[in-house]
Amino acid sequence: MEKEKLRRAMLFAPGNNPAVLQSAGIYGADSLIFDLEDAVAVTEKDSARQLVHNAIKYLKYPCEVGVRINHISTPWGYDDLACILAAKPDFIRLPKAETAEEIKEIDEIITKAEEKYGFPSGSIQMMGAVESPKGLRNTYDMAVASPRMMAVAIGGEDFVTSLKTSKTKGGKELFVARSMLVLAAREAGIQVIDSVFSDIKDDAGFMEECRMIKELGFDGKSCIYPKQIDMVYKVFTPSAKEIEKAQRVLQAYQEALAKKAGVISLNGKMIDAPMITRAERVLANAMAAGVYEKQSGNMSSPKK
Repeated sequence: MEKEKLRRAMLFAPGNNPAVLQSAGIYGADSLIFDLEDAVAVTEKDSARQLVHNAIKYLKYPCEVGVRINHISTPWGYDDLACILAAKPDFIRLPKAETAEEIKEIDEIITKAEEKYGFPSGSIQMMGAVESPKGLRNTYDMAVASPRMMAVAIGGEDFVTSLKTSKTKGGKELFVARSMLVLAAREAGIQVIDSVFSDIKDDAGFMEECRMIKELGFDGKSCIYPKQIDMVYKVFTPSAKEIEKAQRVLQAYQEALAKKAGVISLNGKMIDAPMITRAERVLANAMAAGVYEKQSGNMSSPKK
């Protein structure tokens, strides 16, 4: 059982704020995304780009660090890539992704940068944010357009605006898009990350949305407030009850194999192959989250 890369909580940090960039790593997010797009005014694009470059190059962070660049169709996208890639981020997040050709073009730019700066080939990954019906329709093609693609995400605010509607508390306007995104990501074999939840005062609504996207199959959620990280972890980190059940399922499976039994059951219920796969995934996620030790089978204190 190998450890999986967890991306339960991806915390955005505005690229034009030195204090926030310096302290971004203390909140315990699985991933950080330094933002050069929506959070940065046109007049600050150049200074924010250099600030993010220096932060990645000279500061040490306890988790992976990516950068949301401006789209390459804007006046800033190519300059973002030229500056940021020299600092070697862990990944580039492309906003408003719509076609496989965009992904391939950025892949080529990253490849040249890795060669130029002597970085290991393939060490800078990519993710694309779907924010339009066109992007949604092309999600699978984008997901397989480059081996660097490690995830796709949905940008909820822009997406619902393109539908000529707005975000509601229940999120029914995004149900189809979220489901299609999960299907495309699973077919491509990459992760899928949900949109931000912008109402900082509505903790109950945030938790409800986290539970809903987990049930849909998402791997994690974008966060814009540090306090949201712990709430995401409460939903996405396997609970003690889930871990114990997974252990019992796998133990029953192993005992059945030893006895060469054709039918596997636990507490009177048949265990089939999908249940075994889910149990293995629960333990893999628990190991990655630091709440389960493979060798001993013991549960440790949850990470936040």
